[in-house]
Amino acid sequence: MQEDRYSLTQRLLHWGIAALVFLALGAGILFFTLGFDGLMKSFGGDITNALYKYHKTAGVLVLGLMVLRLILRLTLGAPAKPESLTAMERRLSTGVQHLLYAMLLTLPALGWAATAAGGYPVEFFAWKLPGLIGKDKELSDLLFTLHGLAALAVMLLLGLHIAGALRHWLIKRDGVMRRISLLG
Repeated sequence: MQEDRYSLTQRLLHWGIAALVFLALGAGILFFTLGFDGLMKSFGGDITNALYKYHKTAGVLVLGLMVLRLILRLTLGAPAKPESLTAMERRLSTGVQHLLYAMLLTLPALGWAATAAGGYPVEFFAWKLPGLIGKDKELSDLLFTLHGLAALAVMLLLGLHIAGALRHWLIKRDGVMRRISLLG
């Protein structure tokens, strides 16, 4: 790994997970705003079922890829933070990154557990995965609430992460974005 960049595998995982998270959050926003009945009325059964199936698939992928990303981060480390960062920027970026890692592991795990407790299939493409916990309506309701709150936390953290990245890229122009960029 170059001293000032994450490994290519780490960079590919970053951007792949980002794409999956944005797709899953988009579907989640539809679920929250329209509800199941609203989705059925707006899109019909086939599209509604596909939205749920691929939301769950994206969640399982995020969970698995985040475990891999965490292992790589622990084994390969991260490039040193640039000298251009202030002490506050170092603390903020480290805190946001650590919280994003934690929430991107927690969010899909809560979704998996909530789905299983609700008696719904945990889908991964065409496969049904084990639920890991039994059906329990009250637990499912609680876990779906926590899943929604975790999604809000992820959106807040992503906003901070993206704002910081844009600041370094467009305003400070200090090369911080090169660390995670797939280009050059």
